[in-house]
Amino acid sequence: MIVTVTRSGGFAGLTKHGELDTAGQPDAGRLESAARALAAKDLGSGRPQPDRYVYRLEVRDAQGADATQHTVAEQDVDPTTAWLLDRVLDR
Repeated sequence: MIVTVTRSGGFAGLTKHGELDTAGQPDAGRLESAARALAAKDLGSGRPQPDRYVYRLEVRDAQGADATQHTVAEQDVDPTTAWLLDRVLDR
């Protein structure tokens, strides 16, 4: 599974991008579980607030098919999604 995250907004308006292939990661099961759970969550409107981040996520299988996309505003991020975002962006 490949997880792509783009973070935009914030005080300085900078953009950060990260991509992670879960294959071979020591925590692959946890990563994939967190990514799959995105579809079932109500992560809010995705509407940005001043000086806060907006995250755009894409989750796809290793062959690039079956992609799902999610947008979540910083104020709507739950702990599991926050861990996933950090894991992908801090790579």
